[in-house]
Amino acid sequence: MARTPALKALFWDVDGTLAETERDGHLRAFNQAFANLGIPWQWSEGRYGDLLRVTGGRERLLHDMQVQPAAPPDQLERVALVEAIHREKNALYADIVRAGAVPLRAGVRELIGDCGAAGLAMGIVTTTSSSNVEALLAAHFGAQWQSLFAVLVCAEEAPKKKPDPLAYRIALARLGLQAAEALAIEDSPAGVAAAGGCGVPVLVTRSHYFGGQTFPGALATGESLCDATGWLPATREGARRVDLPQLERWHSHGG
Repeated sequence: MARTPALKALFWDVDGTLAETERDGHLRAFNQAFANLGIPWQWSEGRYGDLLRVTGGRERLLHDMQVQPAAPPDQLERVALVEAIHREKNALYADIVRAGAVPLRAGVRELIGDCGAAGLAMGIVTTTSSSNVEALLAAHFGAQWQSLFAVLVCAEEAPKKKPDPLAYRIALARLGLQAAEALAIEDSPAGVAAAGGCGVPVLVTRSHYFGGQTFPGALATGESLCDATGWLPATREGARRVDLPQLERWHSHGG
């Protein structure tokens, strides 16, 4: 049996993985953007959860317009309105993040610290916009946040959104790695499919909106990086959280 290559890079998804950005940031920002622009829409938490099946904020807005009576009938007008809403939403999201309303998920900072101390390359692989990524990470890691990551792939570089594997293919190519040399952390079925679509093994930390989903093909699945209990497959004996040695253990054993 072929030996599993050593782990050389950890790829982080953003929304729902680094932080509960969808619930605590994006939903609030969308609803405030609607109000600011005089648009008579408000998304409930449940409706937004349904819309998350569509990846990408612009795509989500266009999808929702199909059932909004007040949506412009002309497609070009819909696209123009989407751009206006999305610009306003991103500015509001940045304000929400800067105000400290979107904390990192428990265990994220510690695992990033593990990787930095060990010299393991890390990357951001997301199909959210780079401005949203910068707002979140600058708020938590300061102006030099980009120095933590060897590669950054956002919506601008990967117009084909997850579950398409394009973003992961770009990240692998930039680092010159084979898929089996990396590990991804995701929270959604689309993210797991994107990583798996190019052969990157993936770890799932269940998030608010995808807590009840099943994730066939995931290397390991659990509730939180800060708690070693309840993971499948189980963490090593004596582990208190999901740390880098545990990631390497799952990676080397294929689960």
